[in-house]
Amino acid sequence: MSTKALFITGASSGIGAATARLAIAEGWQVGLFARSEDKLNALVDEFGDRAVALPGDVTDLNNLKAAMATFVGKTGGLNAAFANAGMGLSASGTDAGDPTEWEQMIGVNVLGVLWTVMAAMPHLKKRAGHLLLTGSAAGRVHIAGSVYGASKWFVHGYGGNLSEEMKSFGGRCTIIAPGMVNTAFFDEPKPDKLQVEDVARAALFALEADPRCAVNEVFMMPTH
Repeated sequence: MSTKALFITGASSGIGAATARLAIAEGWQVGLFARSEDKLNALVDEFGDRAVALPGDVTDLNNLKAAMATFVGKTGGLNAAFANAGMGLSASGTDAGDPTEWEQMIGVNVLGVLWTVMAAMPHLKKRAGHLLLTGSAAGRVHIAGSVYGASKWFVHGYGGNLSEEMKSFGGRCTIIAPGMVNTAFFDEPKPDKLQVEDVARAALFALEADPRCAVNEVFMMPTH
């Protein structure tokens, strides 16, 4: 049986890198997609020949299609894709919002997810594959004026629709929805919040579930 292959966006750090590390430890081959080529190459040095560095921009559909084709050329197929890349905003609410920053965020958090799914779907259909999407607790509750939260509501809604669409070929879609995670997303360390390894374990739990079991969402919050 061929080795399972997983493509991850936003793979150079945080949740993406942690998921790649755990997936490789559990026998997956992993395609690492992000803008930072130096960070990707450093991860490949760490992970070895089970990892492939695929530098590119998640807001560019052609970048994603080309990277996916390169990865599938090395692995022979694609079992799963993790649309994990995301960005936040420097100011919350509507009045204080920066329109340019909104456009950038929608490019990553909304279009980046759409382009990842579009690029992956033809390959996933061949292996009854699996999509993972990074949602958020902010996509399950209403937060005063949160445009970032609204982008994650899109992810949650689209993920549910994908679950229905992918039934036609035996595929599955899982939304990984964490509360606050201790990543570079925040200026200050958050040692008492979720760690990236917690989220990575949730992603692998969904990926490794028996094919009869579709884990549609993993919602996780810090204990404190």
